[in-house]
Amino acid sequence: MTRKNTWATLAVAVLSLSATACKDTKTLQENEQLKAQVAELQKENGQLGNNLETVTAARDSLMRENEELKTEKARPRKTKRPAQKPLRRKRRRR
Repeated sequence: MTRKNTWATLAVAVLSLSATACKDTKTLQENEQLKAQVAELQKENGQLGNNLETVTAARDSLMRENEELKTEKARPRKTKRPAQKPLRRKRRRR
């Protein structure tokens, strides 16, 4: 009977190890997939950071240009008016 128990114990041990190995394999695969996803997200995050810097710089440039245009508009312009021609009086004949 001890031989049966020994063989049963060995069989159970082998099955549990193979099940554990399968779980470990699945876990490793999931871990690799997650690592790939994290790497992709970090790459996207870097690109978005660069885009944010570009957009911020463009916005600042447009704000400066807008302020310059506002101050230019607020400044009174000197316009040249054409000189008025002296009025000529017509002589009336009687």
